[in-house]
Amino acid sequence: MTKPLSIPLMCHPSAKRPEALAVQVYRDLLEAVRTGRLGDGSRLPSSRAAAQALGLSRSTINLAYELLRAEGVIEVRQGAAPRVIAPVTGPPRKTAKAVRIPSQRGRQLGEVRRDSATAQALGRMAPGEPSEALFPADEWARALRRAARRQHGPVSSYATPHGLPELRRVLAGRLATDRGLAVDPEQILITTGTQGSLALAAQVLSDAGDRAALEDPGYPGARAAFLGAGLHLHAMPVDAEGARPDAVPKDTRLIYLTPSNQYPMGIRMSHARRVAFLNMAQQTGALILEDDYDSEFLWRGREIAALAAEASAGQVIYMGSASKVLMPALRLGWMVVPPDLVDPLRTAQRNLGLMANLHAQHALADMMHTGRYRAQLKRIARVYEGRGRALAQALSSLDGVSASQPDGGVQVTALFDGRLTEDAALAAVSAQGFQPAKLSDYCSDVANCGLVIGFADATPERIAAFVDALRAL
Repeated sequence: MTKPLSIPLMCHPSAKRPEALAVQVYRDLLEAVRTGRLGDGSRLPSSRAAAQALGLSRSTINLAYELLRAEGVIEVRQGAAPRVIAPVTGPPRKTAKAVRIPSQRGRQLGEVRRDSATAQALGRMAPGEPSEALFPADEWARALRRAARRQHGPVSSYATPHGLPELRRVLAGRLATDRGLAVDPEQILITTGTQGSLALAAQVLSDAGDRAALEDPGYPGARAAFLGAGLHLHAMPVDAEGARPDAVPKDTRLIYLTPSNQYPMGIRMSHARRVAFLNMAQQTGALILEDDYDSEFLWRGREIAALAAEASAGQVIYMGSASKVLMPALRLGWMVVPPDLVDPLRTAQRNLGLMANLHAQHALADMMHTGRYRAQLKRIARVYEGRGRALAQALSSLDGVSASQPDGGVQVTALFDGRLTEDAALAAVSAQGFQPAKLSDYCSDVANCGLVIGFADATPERIAAFVDALRAL
């Protein structure tokens, strides 16, 4: 007869473990069987002997044995030691882990590393980020509280995945007065931000293998959205008048533009270029996706209408968001689409699950309707204008660096003439806690060298420290 095993070698019950003691013994013995340390026919000690060996009560051991018996792991007979009846499996075999790779579309989507281009390392003076310190926390909290206490009826479910009617109505009014864009509220879709709008448009309005034209340098998020839809990308060089329409192939399906404030160069597209793009899109059947980037902040020159306001043939889809006036993480954006595209885009938005938070939509509509949104915009615009001008002036004092005074936006692009390298400059300012982005990360074919620097949180002290770090190079 085989000798019963030494149970303390298999079980390690402890009061520090979360399970009951009986469950601990049961699991330890079950694991021993599973790993082959207890083979078929192995004898367990009697409940009395096991209790003495482990310093537990006999009832605890009996419960553990009963759990094992119920699973068919041991056989318990009157007057005999419990016996393991698990099949002989031997030591667990080591198997190679399966190597899983994304699909071709998934690999393309992963090519765009936006964490470097948009500087998501939570450092200071990152491009594209508003100042969290200027967020109207109290007003937003009150508006959100009112929204949460309401009974919303059908819209609390899936009745209006394309957006809250109240918000679409107030947005239609704002777009008419602020951007010269007269639209029916039914043409507006509330999205999860401009990135969500781009992804939705790319999925619905193109097929894999179609061509999309993007500004170069330009917004990496647009590249990510189009690659995720399986599109072939074509770079449009950007000069002093904005993107060049003569660089767009005739078979292009989607054209992405930031005409009001080109990102990241800060150029406002000339009227001649705007007309040329509209005419080309009308003639070729291409759709222009207008990202009205940072159009809220304008400090120099005459205010101009959105490009979509001049599109008489419905060749432009307009996109905007509340990211800079409020906060990017609120994920609130909107798109204005031609009437014939409303239904397919609404259906796709519902099917893709790209719906904005209901309470956040109510809070935004509340702030816009009462004028608090506009007041917030005016307040931060004054602050951002001063900080942007101060940063550009300070950068221009450096040898080998040029930076134009910003017309708007929340970032300045500093161009290097060759005496500075992007890597050295980024390392120097990162050591001081700053997190701008390399201009080359925004480029496809062009070879620009410099840094894209956010100024929404650029206090005088931070500007001085940033410039001193570059000057030391």
